[in-house]
Amino acid sequence: MSAIIGGTFAERIMNTKTDIRLNTAQQFTYDDLREWIEQADRLGELKRVDGASWEHDIGLAAEVVIREDDGPAVLFDKVPGCPEGFRVLINVFGGTRRNMTLGFPDHLTKQELSNGCFESFVKERKTIPHRVVDDGPVFENIVTGEDIDLMKFPTPMWHPEDGGRYIGTGTYTVTRDPEEGWLNCGAYRAMVHDAKSVGCFMVTGKHGHAHRNKYWEKNEPCPVVMVIGGEPIAFFNGGAEAPYGTFELDIVGGIRDKAVECVSGRITGLPFPANAEIVLEGHLYPDKVKDEGPFGEWTGYYASGQHPEPVLEVEALYHRNDPIILGVPPMGQGSDEMARYRAVLRSAMLKQNLADAGVPDITGVWCHEIGASRLLHGVSIKQRYPGHSKQAGHVAAQCQAANYANRFVIVVDDDIDVTNLEQLIWAMCTRCDPATTIDIVKGAWTSPADPRLTPEQKENGDITNSRAIIDACKPFYWKDDFPSVNAPNPDVLREAQEKFGHLLK
Repeated sequence: MSAIIGGTFAERIMNTKTDIRLNTAQQFTYDDLREWIEQADRLGELKRVDGASWEHDIGLAAEVVIREDDGPAVLFDKVPGCPEGFRVLINVFGGTRRNMTLGFPDHLTKQELSNGCFESFVKERKTIPHRVVDDGPVFENIVTGEDIDLMKFPTPMWHPEDGGRYIGTGTYTVTRDPEEGWLNCGAYRAMVHDAKSVGCFMVTGKHGHAHRNKYWEKNEPCPVVMVIGGEPIAFFNGGAEAPYGTFELDIVGGIRDKAVECVSGRITGLPFPANAEIVLEGHLYPDKVKDEGPFGEWTGYYASGQHPEPVLEVEALYHRNDPIILGVPPMGQGSDEMARYRAVLRSAMLKQNLADAGVPDITGVWCHEIGASRLLHGVSIKQRYPGHSKQAGHVAAQCQAANYANRFVIVVDDDIDVTNLEQLIWAMCTRCDPATTIDIVKGAWTSPADPRLTPEQKENGDITNSRAIIDACKPFYWKDDFPSVNAPNPDVLREAQEKFGHLLK
């Protein structure tokens, strides 16, 4: 059991604020995926593999490196059956490169990194509108009509029982609201069906799904561009819970403190980054569907099965010379790359959601990797009034950042490091009374990938779950009389580590 540091964990975290705020977007050392690769290489965290097969080897390698917190990024080239120079990159968000990726110093812990994102990107969020330019590297190759061939790309078979090859894992899709005109990026999985079509699995309730249905209600096809490979910040934000009406690439502009340069698709006019690696452009038609899935999803199951889904009929293909697929396959059964980057960013967003709802004195938030940053959330507070812990738990259970597929929210006192799973569960085991301090909310929004959906729910389209809100704070009315912890305070712990830390080496 890790030491429970009494009373000052939140203060220690808050003391990093000043330093964190000095390291904003000006610290970014890359503009596109290729410059990111150069930076990861300089850190000694990039491996290169030639000759791995898309059928088997790349997926196997992903199983090895993506589950490890400090596993390397891996760049695959010379994939048999594919043109040399057509590459796949996996495991971007790990090691010290995660800090580099977000523009922060290497020494920050994951909680400090999330707090940095909160202070610099979320709390004082600004947007800078993207800027449309005439040309960019993504137009080095423009392919249309019969020349389109998606099968030439080294798209991996990520999991043994996947229904096909998924080119869309580290991808985001751009759509436009046909009535209100605002743009959206959404991270939707994309299975290759054939040389000219891919699936586009948009979950009900997501902004892209709403855009698509508005077109279909007008008996019009939905225009789409799908970005397959690009700089990581754009992908991370493409899958984040941005406010309604906000274009995620404009958020990226605010994070980077400069407008994202975009080109316009020749078919749809939709914008996408000029330095993207691969872009697919076309339309989604309500009457054009194909069986999609199964796919090994973030929950660790092939839970969504196989079912008909709309197909993107690719009318134009754009790619750079020697293009790179960004692969971010979910692994499940614990922490993986998807869980790691979502934990950092979603925790910052959840903290802001709580503040926006008027919940005071939030000292820590963590969306735990073990639950793929969606299923288990820890919130620490400095209790100020009766019901404070209940308020924090219920808001965290249903607010924008944590509403989708949430299952457990644990609220604890500020002496608990919510990033530390052992401390969080220790607090739950010792400060929670199951009969009186656990609330159950029914009929909440979950995911088609939820393995606990019953066959009847799936048949009826009932994509809902229940969630538990666990108050693991000391009871407010007698918290001062609650037994004191027997773990050392920070000064004692520091002395112990200085004198005897060598015993662990």
